[in-house]
Amino acid sequence: MLDEFLQLLLSGLASGCVYGLVALGFVLIYKSTEMINFAQGDFMMFGAFVMIWLANDNFLGLPFIIAIPCALIIMAFLSFSFDKCILQRIVGEPQIVVVILTIAAGFILRFFAGVFWGYEPLSLETPIVGKYGYFMGAVLSLAEIGVIILTVLLTILLYALFYHTKLGIALIALSQNQLAASYVGIPVKKLQSLTWSLAGIVACIAGILYASKGAVDPSVGLIGIKAFAAAVIGGFGSLPGALLGGLIIGLVEPFSARFIGSGYSHLMPYIILLVILIVKPNGLISQVKNKKV
Repeated sequence: MLDEFLQLLLSGLASGCVYGLVALGFVLIYKSTEMINFAQGDFMMFGAFVMIWLANDNFLGLPFIIAIPCALIIMAFLSFSFDKCILQRIVGEPQIVVVILTIAAGFILRFFAGVFWGYEPLSLETPIVGKYGYFMGAVLSLAEIGVIILTVLLTILLYALFYHTKLGIALIALSQNQLAASYVGIPVKKLQSLTWSLAGIVACIAGILYASKGAVDPSVGLIGIKAFAAAVIGGFGSLPGALLGGLIIGLVEPFSARFIGSGYSHLMPYIILLVILIVKPNGLISQVKNKKV
């Protein structure tokens, strides 16, 4: 019984970390631009495929340590280009325009992923794939343990960036009042593009971690829906809240499937979301402030 509990716990934490990382992408963009990128899950999926294309032996077969920075650069450039070439051209338009554009971008990414890499699930060949450890009778995947450790470290780094650096303070200032930020010399458009690039990198890392512990196909991009729910549960605008929300959803899924029924594993996260919105509308760790005008 204990070994089963530990395996469910580890699996839930690893999945929750991936949800949390995608949710971090939502929060990063929202905190500095007040935009919501509904294609964030699809950027994660595309980043996973890019990494598979670079690293797997049946594709380019680059050394893993070289493929990682290459994938991060490609996804950073893709996100940067999306902001620079499209989103900055619609500044001042209603938010619904951004919502429609990002949803459309998600469809486009899923289409091209299917064209380039097909619709059959693919897995990333990593140095620790298929390796396991043992603890109190439980068989623990080293890939899942690595996902958890890397996610915690990345969350700490992003939190330090936003709250303990001048760059982070400038990014927060953008979300509060872009006009005032430009008056005090903050390069608004450059920092917005930087934020999108950073969100692309985070999405790529999430994709790499997801592909290292499971198979990827174009429909995996829809994981962004759960990640958005995670961001709302944790508190939209809160970096630790995004991770917390992801962990809650990640843990609820395997335990509800085991003790309630497999059909409930996909339903429970949204039940929790509904309860949180009723009881604590701003999320568990709310950091959303009223916009200054």
